[in-house]
Amino acid sequence: MEKAIIGKKVGMTQLFDEAGHVIPVTVIEAGPCVVVQKKTEEKDGYTAVQLGFQDVKEKNLSKPELGHLKKAGVDPKKVLREFKLDNADALNEGDQITAETFAVGDHVDVTGTSKGKGYAGVIKRYGARRTPMTHGGGPVHRHAGSMGPATDPSRIFKGKIGAGHMGAEQVTVMNLDVVQVDPELNVIAVRGAIPGPKGSIVTVRTSVKKTFEKKGAAGISNNPQKASARVNPQKASARNK
Repeated sequence: MEKAIIGKKVGMTQLFDEAGHVIPVTVIEAGPCVVVQKKTEEKDGYTAVQLGFQDVKEKNLSKPELGHLKKAGVDPKKVLREFKLDNADALNEGDQITAETFAVGDHVDVTGTSKGKGYAGVIKRYGARRTPMTHGGGPVHRHAGSMGPATDPSRIFKGKIGAGHMGAEQVTVMNLDVVQVDPELNVIAVRGAIPGPKGSIVTVRTSVKKTFEKKGAAGISNNPQKASARVNPQKASARNK
C-alpha cells in the first residue's frame, strides 16, 4: 500500500541501534494532514488525493483558496500537495493522516527544496578549476574561460556550465528507510540527509524503488568465482588480502 504525507524538516541528529552503531537521521514533523480533495477517474481523468498541512488564518489566504478548503469542510491550510496513490479510493475528504501511517522499516522518497546559494560562479557551482595564479594570469582566475567553438557552429552548446543561480531547486532523495516513529509528537526519523533548511516543507511518500533482502552474510559475495578466490591462494585476489 502506498503512503504519503506532508511534513516539516526539524533537523538532524543521531540514534543508536541495538548493537551500539550510530545512525545519522533527519527528524521530520510529519502531519497531521487532512484530505482536502479527491480526484477520480470519472471526473478528473486520474485518481489522486490532495492533502493539506499546517493551520493558517483565513486572512492569509485568497478567496479562491479559502473557497476550495471550505468546500471540503476543512480548516484553512497553508500547504497543499497532491499525491497519486494506488489506495486513493479508500480515502475521503476530511480524513486525517498522521505519522502513524508509516512504520519502522518502511522505505520512503523525500522531496524538498534545496538550500539557495544565490548567484554563484563556475567554481562553486560546478567544481571547475581556476587558472594558474602565476605568470600574469590577471584578475580572471575564477572566470569560466573560453566558452566553445568559433565559426562552426558559432554558438555555445546547450548545457555548458556557467555562472548563475545555485540551489533552490526541487530535490528528491530516494529509498531512505524509516528508523523511528513517534505518534504522540507526529514525528518520524529517516536515515540520512534530506534537502532543504530547517523548517522547510517536505513530502514523504512510499519509495518507487523495489527493495530486496540481501542473501548471505554481509560483505560476502555469492559469485562462485569470487568465492573460490578466498580458498585458492594462487589467485591474485586472494594474495592481496
